[in-house]
Amino acid sequence: MQKNSSSPALPQQEREQSFLPVAGESQEIPAWAQQLSNQEVAGSYTLGCSVEILRSAVDAAGFALFDTDLKGVKGKQNLLNALASAASFPPEFGANWDALADALCDLSWREAGGYVLLLRNASDTLGLSANDREIAQDIFADTVVYWRQRNKPFWIFFC
Repeated sequence: MQKNSSSPALPQQEREQSFLPVAGESQEIPAWAQQLSNQEVAGSYTLGCSVEILRSAVDAAGFALFDTDLKGVKGKQNLLNALASAASFPPEFGANWDALADALCDLSWREAGGYVLLLRNASDTLGLSANDREIAQDIFADTVVYWRQRNKPFWIFFC
């Protein structure tokens, strides 16, 4: 996998080039779904196929897709609200970093074989200050590890 070096705000290990390449969009959806099921490589990637292909693969894999549009999102509260809305967090979601970490590592209200967080229109900074961006990145990375330890893939795709 090639690392994406065009994103100075996200460290290279945090946002890698996707292995779901545009050139292979004609590939059968079950093959994409099989790739999504590989929890060992699940992580944070730049989406390399169309959103429609990703949606179809997520459906075929029996995963949950949390499609988050971050266009114009600026600041911690707006990001948290967008994520809460996309993932249908429970009403008691506290809209703070600890609550985000708890919610992403619970997901009991959305049982699935795996999870995909799609961050559409995400700027390199996620609309956050440097400190908040680092916290969000840590939460995303910890979430991937948490679900990997439970034998479920958790993917984060930026597009």
